[in-house]
Amino acid sequence: MNGIVTNKIMFGVCILSLLMMSFAGCISDDDDDDDKDEVLTECVPNGQLEVYDESTSDVTLKIYHGSSFEDAGSKYTITIELNHELAPLHADNFRTHVLDCNYDNVTFHRIIDDFMIQGGDFENNDGTGGYAAKWYGICNGQETSKENCPDPTDYNVPDEADNGLTHLPCTISMAKTSSPDTGGSQFFLMPDDIDQHTWLDGQHTVFGTVTSGCEHITTISEVETGQNDRPVLPVVIYSATASD
Repeated sequence: MNGIVTNKIMFGVCILSLLMMSFAGCISDDDDDDDKDEVLTECVPNGQLEVYDESTSDVTLKIYHGSSFEDAGSKYTITIELNHELAPLHADNFRTHVLDCNYDNVTFHRIIDDFMIQGGDFENNDGTGGYAAKWYGICNGQETSKENCPDPTDYNVPDEADNGLTHLPCTISMAKTSSPDTGGSQFFLMPDDIDQHTWLDGQHTVFGTVTSGCEHITTISEVETGQNDRPVLPVVIYSATASD
């Protein structure tokens, strides 16, 4: 029994390290979405000027799994309720990226069964890029003034990991490096077949809950992957929209 516990702990440590280093058939629409699945929607230039001040907001991600949108074997819709009360900066950052259309046509570049699916690198689509949607007081992981951080690609979001939200099934959390305050645009979603990723609590910031389509996250988490846990066939967000 002790050996099982130890193995789980070691697995958790290894997975945490992975997170910190990164950064055929007919179409089956699993969510019975009958719309025309237009690939892009109208974007809001430059997102919002101010931090969103409501307690919650909803984001909808439309995803396909396949070599292209036209040849996709599956399409899914996932809705996430962002918690602007307990993670105001992370929720605002994610929502602003959506409003700026930064997540449209972005892949889930790392997928690990029984753990999570990770995406959001709108720069390189491989886990090496991404940055905060706007200025939140952090530049390359350091608190400073905006004047001392002239390049927006250096913007980060300060950690909000001690907000009481934990890595339970069907939650969304921010990916970052091993250093504090280095979140940018990459995020990961937990499937519904886990218990709780306790080794991530207090390290990564949970900022929302999947309210619809969590079963699709579980399905996606089981796709075939290759080197660096990258899906053999791409898993792509083809549209991301936010509520008012």
